[in-house]
Amino acid sequence: MTRTKLIALLETEMAAHRDARSRDDGTSAWRALERAHIVSQPMLAPHMRVHVAMLGYAVHLRDGREVVGQIVRLALAPLGFLTGRIPWGNTGRSDVSAFQPMLVPEDLRSAIETEAKS
Repeated sequence: MTRTKLIALLETEMAAHRDARSRDDGTSAWRALERAHIVSQPMLAPHMRVHVAMLGYAVHLRDGREVVGQIVRLALAPLGFLTGRIPWGNTGRSDVSAFQPMLVPEDLRSAIETEAKS
C-alpha cells in the first residue's frame, strides 16, 4: 500500500470519527480515532494530527485525564518517531501506556506493515 492509500485510510477513519461525533456516539467516535491513530503511526505529521484531534475531542468531553494524556503523547510522539520506538498498534488513548505495543486489527495490519517497510 502506498503512502497515498494509507492517508486515504486515515481520512476514512477521521470521517467516521466526525460522523460518530455528530451523532453523539462517543464509543464509535473514540474507536475511529483509535483506528486513525494506528494507521497514522508510520507518519509523523498525520500521527500528530490524530493526537490533536484526540485532544480536541477530550476537551469537548471535558475529560481531564484524557486531555493530560494527549498533551503528554503530543510531546512523546516526535521522539518515538525519530528514535524508531513506535509502540505499534497502540490506540493512543490515555487509558493505555504510551509505550505499550498492542495487537493491530487485522484489517489495518497489512496497510501499516507495507508502509513501514517502504
